Amino acid sequence: MRIHYLQHVPFEGLASIEQWLTTKDHILSATKFYNGDSLPSIDDLDWVIVMGGPMNIYEDDKYPWLTWEKHFIAEAIKKNKIVIGICLGSQLIANVLGSKVYQGQQKEIGWYPIQVTTEAQTHQVFASLPASFTVFHWHGDTFDLPPGAVRLAYSEVCANQAFIYGDRVLGLQFHLESTQDSVRQIIENCALELVPGKYIQKAEEMLARSDDFSNINTAMCKILDYFATLID
Repeated sequence: MRIHYLQHVPFEGLASIEQWLTTKDHILSATKFYNGDSLPSIDDLDWVIVMGGPMNIYEDDKYPWLTWEKHFIAEAIKKNKIVIGICLGSQLIANVLGSKVYQGQQKEIGWYPIQVTTEAQTHQVFASLPASFTVFHWHGDTFDLPPGAVRLAYSEVCANQAFIYGDRVLGLQFHLESTQDSVRQIIENCALELVPGKYIQKAEEMLARSDDFSNINTAMCKILDYFATLID
């Protein structure tokens, strides 16, 4: 498969997704917007993975490439490619599909549970996840459920934590790809966000969760395996 990922900042890369890719015989390419990379032709790709980042989807004046990226994601969806968005990536997909993206009531930073919806329990993409699952979060914005999408998960402070549109477009507000190293990099670059808050953990708390890192990485692999069956 030809898999292309969109990376917004140097410290939010593929993390455990890269480990999954190294065990498969796939062709991997990237657009790293912080390096000024250009976007490829959608026709040359099977998958698009849209990573996270500290910017907001409505900051086109500050990050002009956001406009190009939204058009690229819209074209990928129109051409029936597999599109997976993580955190900022999920917000970009939601926006492209017609939803409003806005600041949430509270930031979620750290390890907090999500609840899987009844609809998700009958959908193959989330079939392997338990009804309640602790995942890693680092977000302040949220979004309305896109028209035509199925809500897959929610949390105490965020009504829309995951959705699927059709059978090939997935938005995850949380991070299943995170590793201790990738979280350490976000902490180092976004430390100013770690202020006292009900849903904001301290850095040492976030990094001391080896079992949780293992659990989310396993879940990420299962989701990627599911999408791989749609191409194979």
